[in-house]
Amino acid sequence: MGNIGTLFVVATPIGNLGDISTRAIETLKKADMVLCEDTRVTKKLLSHFDIATETLSYHSHSGLAKVDKIIGLLQDGKLLALVTDAGTPGISDPGSALVSAVRKQLPSIRIEAVPGPSALTAALSISGLPSSDFLFLGFPPQKKGRKKFFDEVAEQERTVVLYESPHRFLKTLAELNGRLSEKRTVVVAREMTKLYENVVTGPIDGVVNYFNEHPDEVRGEFVISIGS
Repeated sequence: MGNIGTLFVVATPIGNLGDISTRAIETLKKADMVLCEDTRVTKKLLSHFDIATETLSYHSHSGLAKVDKIIGLLQDGKLLALVTDAGTPGISDPGSALVSAVRKQLPSIRIEAVPGPSALTAALSISGLPSSDFLFLGFPPQKKGRKKFFDEVAEQERTVVLYESPHRFLKTLAELNGRLSEKRTVVVAREMTKLYENVVTGPIDGVVNYFNEHPDEVRGEFVISIGS
């Protein structure tokens, strides 16, 4: 076995393609292969920047055989770039499992971060909420453990950040509405960096009323930040 390869964890835009870094473009171009959540999404990004690098899918349903294939490529000295559909891989994203597997099986491998856009930090930066100590919980559970999850969110005495999809967004707001004090500020950031970006802030009942009155805005991806 020759020189071991490198795994680059590359952040890509969450909406506005102008947010990609020069280093990210250079890394995607020099990589032997791009590991991506959805090859269709990533190929559009690569095409926009005239990047011809081959892609290989890696997502939440990828099995051990796919992980073994990636490990084998790294053992063969390949340069692999890991991306997600939008934002930073590994943040509420299946990429974290791959990085963990690579570290366990190839402890001496070089894993480099190519930092950039993240919905988490972008939303928190414009929320106006305390951010020196915050709790990020990703997507709420869909069924099992859901009540306990929201009970624990309500008990937090620090800023809490959640992700939510449009299909469960109103249901999640309803869960929060039954638990949060009116003194706690809620900031909902929708479609960040995209054409229809919107931020709604206020007590939870006001936020619920807004989206009930504007059902056409219950679309896209949401970041919900909850003040202490």
